[in-house]
Amino acid sequence: MPSEFDFEKFRLRTFVDRIVDLGEVNVLEGPTPLTKMSEIIESAPEAVLFKQAGPEGHEVIAKSMGSRKRIAAAFDTNYEAVHEEYHRRLANPKKAVEIPGDEAPVREIVLTGDDIDLTRLPFHPQHEFDGSCYISCGIDYTIDPVSGRSNVGSRRLSLRNKTQTGTNVTAPSDLKRIYTGCVARGERLPITFTIGAHPLDMFAATSRFPGDEVDLVGTFRGQDAPVIKSLTNDICVPADAEMIFEGYLDERGYVEPEGPFGEYMGYYGSIHMDPVFTCTAVTMRNDVMHQTLLHGSAFSLDSSDGACMSAMRTEAEAFKILQSAVSGPVRVVLRETSGGSNTIRVSLKQRRVGEARSAIHALFGGIMRLKHVYVFDDDIDIDNDLQVEWAMGTRFQAHEDIVLLEGMMGMTMDPSLKGRRTGAKAGFDCTKEMGRDNDIPLTRCAAKIFDGPARFQTVEQALESGPMFYAHVVEAVGSDDGREVAMALDELRQDGRLGRDRDGKYHLSAADKGTTGIVGPMYHDPNEGT
Repeated sequence: MPSEFDFEKFRLRTFVDRIVDLGEVNVLEGPTPLTKMSEIIESAPEAVLFKQAGPEGHEVIAKSMGSRKRIAAAFDTNYEAVHEEYHRRLANPKKAVEIPGDEAPVREIVLTGDDIDLTRLPFHPQHEFDGSCYISCGIDYTIDPVSGRSNVGSRRLSLRNKTQTGTNVTAPSDLKRIYTGCVARGERLPITFTIGAHPLDMFAATSRFPGDEVDLVGTFRGQDAPVIKSLTNDICVPADAEMIFEGYLDERGYVEPEGPFGEYMGYYGSIHMDPVFTCTAVTMRNDVMHQTLLHGSAFSLDSSDGACMSAMRTEAEAFKILQSAVSGPVRVVLRETSGGSNTIRVSLKQRRVGEARSAIHALFGGIMRLKHVYVFDDDIDIDNDLQVEWAMGTRFQAHEDIVLLEGMMGMTMDPSLKGRRTGAKAGFDCTKEMGRDNDIPLTRCAAKIFDGPARFQTVEQALESGPMFYAHVVEAVGSDDGREVAMALDELRQDGRLGRDRDGKYHLSAADKGTTGIVGPMYHDPNEGT
């Protein structure tokens, strides 16, 4: 009887085919030594598909989540709508549905006992000072022996021998809490890894959820997800994965050094004592596609899988916070290149004094991983570094516009904390002074785009309709030259009928013949005496 599930829809290979069609993948057909992979991955802006990696000729996809366009494709939407789609899926939870193991394509090949040989898989060198070669895409599934709930996370695996790897269970996490509890009781912790998964499964692995976290796989997919029980433990994992490692973290605890490893900040995580994973079964598809993620690479973070995922998620969370904190949020952009994705830019249409500062406090209060928040008016394209730097240079005064918060929780991998758990965070108010949006000294200058039809026959008729700037007069009379407009304005000046206001608009106004009348008060020049 055929399964009710489409096992191809959410497999990694199907997603890779899609991003190939989108022009997001550099396909390398020829053989590639494992030692050359990371050099190629870091230098390419696209994802990289190695068709023949290592002497075994493995097919390996790298950086499948390393751009906003790829992540939007994973959510089956576009970049502009991905934040809304992210929240829509979280608001409509789905389930993991167990199916018989013999229906699962990830069981097409089964290796147990002496047939297991991890050394024939594409563990590869990733950074110069790493402690071993790595598979960096593992998604770990465990069951908390105390609560009975499934936990899902993401871990790297470092090759030790045919059946064992190192892994990193050092940073605070649910897996660390579960494992240290097992060690205290003298118990092994059963664990199963999927190796090669759809990007949405990685979103499930890197999200926290109060219930059974395996259900998050279905939630992010937007439909119930088929899972199978592992062969050598009782853990359920997605049936449509590319490959599965089953096994356990042994009861000896933190007994073996693991690392260093290039981390998401663009620096190395130091060597730690960590548990050892022992593999008891390997299962895979006949046409398995292997996967590697780009983690830390100091100047390539904007194309790393983790930073792009974190940026999208943080933007979605930040915009939701701002919708409650301020009246006119327009857009948020998180900078992957900042190390740990900790710098965010905010665009606001301010309606009340102080909203920029309200936004800064709300974001720091709601998202612990943020370190710097920059707030701009909505006339600034916060994707554009040139516009951002211009606004920073012309709308920001350090003694007035920095919001400094000390004693705040920070990211443990941030080397600037110097080992401390708390540090300082800063917000930068790069907005204009409220109530002066139309003042010429605070209006950004740029060329006039002349594209309107002629509305008046003469300059005088144009000014009879209301005050105008010179270029608007030129457009209003349909001139493609402009010099005759200057002459016509001078005729009005000689007749004593031309005035100008403090912004420079021309008026029909009484004045002494041959002079330009001043309409209303002028701006005070701060360089002049009072």
